[in-house]
Amino acid sequence: MKQLLELLGFIALAQGVMGLLHEFTDWRLGLVQRIDFFDGYEIYANVTLIVLAFALFAVAGSRRSG
Repeated sequence: MKQLLELLGFIALAQGVMGLLHEFTDWRLGLVQRIDFFDGYEIYANVTLIVLAFALFAVAGSRRSG
């Protein structure tokens, strides 16, 4: 379970960072920009993904291995 939480945290962190890079540099990165539901709120969604990633890392750190 700990490894799954770490994996999900890494994916959320990567998507959040790539989304912010897209917003500030116009590189074609991230999945949030491709979802029409978030139109106009991409920065908020990407920051939320980063916060979620740190929360998942904290939960994974509090779990025992195995």
